[in-house]
Amino acid sequence: MRGEKVDTAIFENRDEASDELLQTIYINPTDLQNTVLIAISVAGVYLAYRLSKALKVKMNILLSEEILAPNNSELAIAMVSETEEMVMHKPYIESFGIDKDYVYSQAEHQYEEVVLKHIYQYRKGLALQPLNGKHIILVDESIETGLTMMVALKSMIEMDVRSLHIAVPILDKSIYQTLLTLCDGIFCPHQIENYISIDYYYRDVEVLEFEEIEEMIADSGILNEPKHIKE
Repeated sequence: MRGEKVDTAIFENRDEASDELLQTIYINPTDLQNTVLIAISVAGVYLAYRLSKALKVKMNILLSEEILAPNNSELAIAMVSETEEMVMHKPYIESFGIDKDYVYSQAEHQYEEVVLKHIYQYRKGLALQPLNGKHIILVDESIETGLTMMVALKSMIEMDVRSLHIAVPILDKSIYQTLLTLCDGIFCPHQIENYISIDYYYRDVEVLEFEEIEEMIADSGILNEPKHIKE
């Protein structure tokens, strides 16, 4: 019927998404003690927390921030992570003729003004624990442009991890192969053609309050890691 709204939801909520994602994840039993789930967004913390409890592995978070286009406050053209790695969205930068010096200067600004504050906010100033030799699974609730995941992958590669996987309930199929060239595998139950936005695929995407995230981080044991303080 004309005008009838099409129901595009795949998941009722994040709980359902994490349960379905869990069924796709395989960790060699001998690697459990050496595996760490890394949430790469605030929403990703919720999924990583639930998965870490179910899989009985450690979790942590990787903090990053968008770099926005100079004349469009809604367009992310790059991402910078707490390890000071940066990834640019080259098609956007080239299409809009954005000076790369602008991107680098904004990356430095976002790192100093936003990322460092988030480290104190979410990890009480603790730097990300050393991950060399670890089996890493990067977790988020969806992948659209791939910028956040790309900077996370780059950050993990520079930390000399032993293996690197992605776990996400849903992603844009167009970037699947690109991501696969940078990691050892992708756990994902749903690859979407012509991806629109996360709101179309989760019926209920509740905004997570800081207190909820703070409680999950505290319960996960992240704050009990050796005190690698970020200067």
